[in-house]
Amino acid sequence: MGSFTEPDQPIGDRLRQLRGKLYTQQELADKAQVSVDLVRKLEQGTRTTARVENLHKLALALDTTLADLIGPARIPDQAPNEGAVELRHAVTDLDDLIGPPADTDPLDVDDAQRAEVYAWGIYWSGDHDAAAAALPSLIYGLRAGYATANLPDRAPLAYALSRTLWAAGSTLMHLRHNDAASAATRWAVRLAAEGNDPWMHATVKGSLAWQLMVSGRYNESMTLTERAAVGIEPDGSAPAPHLSAYGSLLMQSGNAAARAGNGGAARDYLDAAAEVARRLGEDRNDYSTTFGPSLIAMQSADVHIALGDYDRAVDAAATMPRQGAALPTMAHCRHLADRALAHVRLGQPETALPLMATAVQSSPNWAKHQQLPKVVVRELLHTTKQRSSVLRNLASTLGVS
Repeated sequence: MGSFTEPDQPIGDRLRQLRGKLYTQQELADKAQVSVDLVRKLEQGTRTTARVENLHKLALALDTTLADLIGPARIPDQAPNEGAVELRHAVTDLDDLIGPPADTDPLDVDDAQRAEVYAWGIYWSGDHDAAAAALPSLIYGLRAGYATANLPDRAPLAYALSRTLWAAGSTLMHLRHNDAASAATRWAVRLAAEGNDPWMHATVKGSLAWQLMVSGRYNESMTLTERAAVGIEPDGSAPAPHLSAYGSLLMQSGNAAARAGNGGAARDYLDAAAEVARRLGEDRNDYSTTFGPSLIAMQSADVHIALGDYDRAVDAAATMPRQGAALPTMAHCRHLADRALAHVRLGQPETALPLMATAVQSSPNWAKHQQLPKVVVRELLHTTKQRSSVLRNLASTLGVS
């Protein structure tokens, strides 16, 4: 079934329109193996989202994609060679067929190292539009540098190009260009394999596993992170960066297990990751990936939300260390939005609203490209009798009716 929904439609309207006259609500629920009560509440607007597992089941039953069911993120109108379109071109690997980009000055090793640091800095700021605008020129220069490098410079240039493609893939995923995101990250994985850093190689695989998870391919996501983790499992004398890389993979496996509805496996992975974080004793950012006690608190809340256990999600969020504010902006905003969703589902809109307002104020660009803030604001609109100016402004900012 093709997509014929409008970009700003609430999920209930999309579901009703996609269902059309093909199925009754009960028939769709039976085909998707979800409760008819969920279908009814989504279409009535009393629920504005559901567990990712159930949304994927509904999308499959309707022969459509999850993006078409929940609605793609709105991307600003851009000229053909700007933003996400140009970034898609930049991450297309044709260098072995037609050579590196023409009329591009190759970056040397020093410039390449600065480029990949800049790429990750702008990514973690949460400003995906700015990242999409800045990354293509960096990638073209790195591709040209790597293609023309002498032997001693080839490894560090491969490393820098790999990390920048990885940042590009993550950015494209947030912009809903999933196919280009996968292509960029697969290229990053291949380049990382050229280096003598198995932890870097494993961490890039972890990013690919995240993309698989977001696409609903939970078992493949878990298999990929499990295999990557086995390859770098630390011994008792492992340095902190290696522990951090390993813990991140365990946490990613827990996230995928939770979204697959496997609560037991999710909690086992969560416990194992928490033990690694205790060994570290501090928050770290190794291989452009945050891990430590603050990340455990953040992801524990996320895992419990995915499992529908909102009380435990709130309890997990309360374990955030005081230095948790040092999380990258995007991660901090995601945590605020998770907390807001948990409180909405617990019937506490007065607690949820300021959390959501802070997240949007901290990174408006991040918020406009994410479904979660829109979900929270829609549910606040449905559950709050007195709509404050704060809530009305949030709805206007995010384009939520």
